[in-house]
Amino acid sequence: MSDLPGLLALTFRAVMDDVHEQLAAEGFGDVRPAHGFAFQFLSHRDGATAVELAEHLGVTKQAAVQLIDELERRGYVHRRAHPTDRRSRLVALTTRGWDCIERVVARSQQVEQHWATLVGDGALDGLRDCLTAFVRDAATRRPVTLRPVW
Repeated sequence: MSDLPGLLALTFRAVMDDVHEQLAAEGFGDVRPAHGFAFQFLSHRDGATAVELAEHLGVTKQAAVQLIDELERRGYVHRRAHPTDRRSRLVALTTRGWDCIERVVARSQQVEQHWATLVGDGALDGLRDCLTAFVRDAATRRPVTLRPVW
């Protein structure tokens, strides 16, 4: 039974490798797994500061700024003025960033469809329910966010 966390980690890795192969084939070859964690965070808000992104990713503000600089150079994010803090700037996804997210979502749906053919719709629904229960239980003790494990 102790192999379940390892299987979950391997499954996530296999899916991410597949997603990144597909992204590269579709013109997003410069996206790295760490970028996905930033994209996911930014996709749920109308902009974020470097400090907010750093806190989410579990890195320093300087590391977050470097990541933002890289993503901005590649056309995935842009900076704009903060509406209430003149010293801060907000980072938000560009059209290219949103296009990349759409490709990830589409590929993830294809992966789930493939899994359903492997184990059946009922088993996949059961797995989803179980994993949701595990995450909800963990969230009663501490925030559970999708971020890299450094």
